[in-house]
Amino acid sequence: MSGRQKKRKREAPMPAASAGLLRFFEEETAGIKLRPEIVIILGIVLIAVSLMAHSAFK
Repeated sequence: MSGRQKKRKREAPMPAASAGLLRFFEEETAGIKLRPEIVIILGIVLIAVSLMAHSAFK
């Protein structure tokens, strides 16, 4: 058996969807990983800084 087939046998079966079996996020992808709270806080900070810059340089 290949590594992929062995991996599938170890995992629990996924629930069936209307169009067949649907699997999400089987493998982790490379890239920056941030918690959702950090992304929301950074967005709020960016909005606050842009509003202050807009009022300061009007």
